[in-house]
Amino acid sequence: MSASEDLEDLPGVGPATAEKLKENGFDSYQGIAVASPGELSNTADIGESSAADIINAARDAADIGGFETGATVLERREQIGKLTWGVDEVDDLLGGGVETQSITEVYGEFGAGKSQVTHQLSVNVQLPAEHGGLEGSAIFIDSEDTFRPERIEQMVKGQTDEVLEDTMVLHGVAEEGEADATDEAMLDALVESVLDKIHVAKAFNSNHQILLAEKAQEIASETQDEEFPVRLLAVDSLTAHFRAEYVGRGELAERQQKLNKHLHDLMRVGDLNNTAVVVTNQVASNPDSFFGDPTQPIGGNILGHTSTFRIYLRKSKGDKRIVKLVDAPNLPDGEGVMRVEEGGLMNE
Repeated sequence: MSASEDLEDLPGVGPATAEKLKENGFDSYQGIAVASPGELSNTADIGESSAADIINAARDAADIGGFETGATVLERREQIGKLTWGVDEVDDLLGGGVETQSITEVYGEFGAGKSQVTHQLSVNVQLPAEHGGLEGSAIFIDSEDTFRPERIEQMVKGQTDEVLEDTMVLHGVAEEGEADATDEAMLDALVESVLDKIHVAKAFNSNHQILLAEKAQEIASETQDEEFPVRLLAVDSLTAHFRAEYVGRGELAERQQKLNKHLHDLMRVGDLNNTAVVVTNQVASNPDSFFGDPTQPIGGNILGHTSTFRIYLRKSKGDKRIVKLVDAPNLPDGEGVMRVEEGGLMNE
């Protein structure tokens, strides 16, 4: 049964309304069930009371919204995937890797390696599960013109021979037992396959960025039954446009409201599709800080409370970077060390 037929089973949803909902990413009962009446009303041009009825019916049909036992939560959490960072110390720091169904914020000054992380994770998400991948594809929302296909190629070729050969088989580049990490034609075919599974969009302003997050939900939902479902949504950077467009205290409240909505759109992509959401963030220097590191992430308490994991990247000598876990709900704070090399993020 198609998604539109399913939606038309809801009270007050006809073919035209169902089409509008689908075009805006509300193509499942679960997606409608977690929406607000105002959000649905604006999307489908219906009254808020009708929207509330539709949402309540979707909640009943999707069987969500009630209480559940801790054992049930534990069972559901066992479905959460862990995406390898590719660096042993950092994976240990994160309890096995970057979690799906969570927002991981990576912040640091320019040149600290934030974009290197989003590129590396866009490659790693496509690796076989036995090598820490999620056997999925990636969505990359680029607000600072940072995405470089050439860097993806370097990071693919920077994998070990064993990982490369197993990934070639996974991507259908070679048959089991025939994959060869030294074969240039196979390597080139693998790079092309990896690039083909990264959906890139350049955000031109904050409003466009918000629309792309809504489009990301649509793409992620459409791919869930495919061979490589979307398992990573990367935004590099989350705050650049908001910081440039909303200047001064007078516009702070509006900026934070829009940023809050944007974060919840991203969170919904992660929750509904078992996807890891990784956002990079710019920093500012606190002039009042006389002791310690004056570097502070942009976005205030809204971003601080919404991010599940907060990671601070700091420059060190040469290609060395310090990765500090600043906040996590179930992990202790700590630090790890990595290197940014031509082949990607490497162990110290």
